[in-house]
Amino acid sequence: MIFSPYAATPEDAPEHPVTEIAGDPASGIIVLCDHASNEIPPEYRALGLPEAQLSRHIAYDIGAAGMTRALAEAFGAPALLTNFSRLIIDPNRGEDDPTLVMRLSDGAVVPGNARVDEQEVERRVKRFYRPYDRAIKRAIAAALRSGVRPVILSIHSFTPVWRGAPRPWHAGILWAKDPRLSRSLIEALGQDDRLTVGDNEPYDGGLKGDVIDRHALDHGFSNTLIEIRQDLIARQDEAYAWGRRLAGELKPLLEDPMHREDFRSSTGSAASHRAEP
Repeated sequence: MIFSPYAATPEDAPEHPVTEIAGDPASGIIVLCDHASNEIPPEYRALGLPEAQLSRHIAYDIGAAGMTRALAEAFGAPALLTNFSRLIIDPNRGEDDPTLVMRLSDGAVVPGNARVDEQEVERRVKRFYRPYDRAIKRAIAAALRSGVRPVILSIHSFTPVWRGAPRPWHAGILWAKDPRLSRSLIEALGQDDRLTVGDNEPYDGGLKGDVIDRHALDHGFSNTLIEIRQDLIARQDEAYAWGRRLAGELKPLLEDPMHREDFRSSTGSAASHRAEP
């Protein structure tokens, strides 16, 4: 069965911008999916786009929601998934980022965003962006109350071809400043000689103001951003299998106590893994 673009989105999504999967805060894991859905509330009239465009990567990260759910299940961990399209507003950007609301995305003009003014951007920030941001803060606070510093896993996907150029990577592991978990995961996945694993490919993980920057790096939490190529996870069973595979690779890595240390500290084993400035 082809993975449905709407599979992660509940019927009441327009009223509830975030799906919160319950999990044990003491698991020490929080799984995030910033681009889980291509849902656009009816009053936005699909932003003037045909359904074919809303099924593309410009609207959401294909397969990412399925992987997120599989990871949450494997760890018994809380997970948060957006119930709105990144075309409405991109929660994986800082509030002052010029790409917060996209007017043009991978060659597609977004008519409903063409004349968006500051007031409309602020309405979308309040309705969609900040509820997701607050939900992440609540999940982190719950983990800390349970006595554990959480590890933040951010789940995304990328297109097999970009501007006519095939992308060779099966998985991309993105990081900035804190390489603890990402480098270990790159090495673990690299043990399979059938996989091509990108180190900050196909994107650079250093995006000021993104979710990892705001919620992990600013607080010294161990983290990684995982990108899987979309043709590998386009079906629901494929997305779920990749989520289980990632959980299997991550579990032994997360037994290392360094992932519970504050990376901002100038002492301890975490500091010895600090990236070059």
